[in-house]
Amino acid sequence: MAIILKRQLTEDEKLAVLRTHGRICFATGHPIAEGEPLHFDHIKAFSSGGPTDISNIAPMCEKHNKEKGRLPLYDFRVKLQINEFFKIGDRLTLNDELKYFKEKQKIAKYGESVILINKDAINNTIELEINNIHYKFALYTCPNTTWEYFYATLPIDVLSSDDDEDKEIGLQPRYLISNKVFDLFRHFQSHPVLQPSICRLHNGKILVFDGQHKIAGLLWEGRREFECKVYVNPDPRLLNDTNIAAHDKYAQTRFFASIMVGKLGNQFGKDFEDYKYQEDGSVKSEVGFIKFLKEKDQLTNAEVNKRFRNFLYNSILSDDRNKISRLVSSGNRGSDEKPITVDMLEKSLFSSFLYREPVSDDMTTDAYKREFEIENFIKLLNIIDDKSLRDWDAKQRSEPLQIKLNRIFRSKSIMAWSEILHGAICAKLDIQDSEERTKPFYRELTEQDLEKITFVITRLINWKFWDSPPDSEIDRILSDNKSAVKEYLKGKGLTTGYLMGAPE
Repeated sequence: MAIILKRQLTEDEKLAVLRTHGRICFATGHPIAEGEPLHFDHIKAFSSGGPTDISNIAPMCEKHNKEKGRLPLYDFRVKLQINEFFKIGDRLTLNDELKYFKEKQKIAKYGESVILINKDAINNTIELEINNIHYKFALYTCPNTTWEYFYATLPIDVLSSDDDEDKEIGLQPRYLISNKVFDLFRHFQSHPVLQPSICRLHNGKILVFDGQHKIAGLLWEGRREFECKVYVNPDPRLLNDTNIAAHDKYAQTRFFASIMVGKLGNQFGKDFEDYKYQEDGSVKSEVGFIKFLKEKDQLTNAEVNKRFRNFLYNSILSDDRNKISRLVSSGNRGSDEKPITVDMLEKSLFSSFLYREPVSDDMTTDAYKREFEIENFIKLLNIIDDKSLRDWDAKQRSEPLQIKLNRIFRSKSIMAWSEILHGAICAKLDIQDSEERTKPFYRELTEQDLEKITFVITRLINWKFWDSPPDSEIDRILSDNKSAVKEYLKGKGLTTGYLMGAPE
């Protein structure tokens, strides 16, 4: 029975739809109570191949019909399912989606091993056993690296994400982004996939490190086989560097700052540990390591400095003792639930309290204080959390306390008061030397020192102007540049002297 988009269904047509679907909302599968309004909509848009007859109509409850807007019903249902998946966490990869699909019985398995049966260099072929079946693929060689690779359409049964696992650094450089997964799911309903996903064959596993969003989006559309380019014998270190550059320096869409911190920080940290335990008779220092790494990997000063700073940031953000990490966004923008970004921290607390240049101190002597600095910085963050952010509640955004916290931790605000806080803490700890002030936490701090820092932070959080009524002057000022915000704060009394205990 044909139906037309722009007319109402007849009662007979509605009954026919209900006979097929029952009084069940197609969006989530929940029952629609008797007496509750029934809505009917197209399951799949005509533009995406949806049929033009009544088989393409399903019932909806009133709530979900209003929520879906102009989305076709099928797309809206998938969007709700994707949202449900992303509630698991904010640092999810393709492996997390595959695990979710398996738990929901959408797929039977993933990440199964493959067996390399034969690699024929004369005929340029490779033979693999996949799901107990032998396949032969043409083998190609990269003219620059001599790495071998092949193209294949592979079942999801043998694919997994190239994550950091088994004490190895994976090559997957970023996490899944909810909107991107949904946009690609919709895009691939009516568009082709232009490029294969890129993988490597490692320890009998086929690991995806580029194109995970394509696979993630296609999975929601029902695809279970995927076009892949698979490297057979790559140098993982060079491939990792190449992949990072492809997604950062040469990318149209840049890495999230937090992801780059994690990837470069992890890679750098592994090299750092290897360097520290080299028995070559040389004095081991950060300066020496930087020189070693530049020569080893042919890195520029900018590249190696970026890795060094990311290593420091990652050491702090990935530490289980850091209470504020729960509020740090994995993206470049904050949200109501995760208001702090790595970029904010880099331009505020990191720049004020973390010495971000390599030191020449011998790592084997007591002069080397980097571990104390990282521990002290985490204690600083935890004091800030105890005095303020532990009360963060995105659901109470109109409440006075939440308005206050939003003011304190707006990006320009935290950048401005971090510099004032630095001056006050240095004064409280009696750090007068200009060079020492650049690394205030690069030392052992006593419990008495921490009490002084707690006093200063308490004064900061309790500053009276944070509690101004809604839509006060402070709300307009906090949208200005950092210099204007800092001048405003100081002009209203948020000064080094006030933080040290002077009356307002």
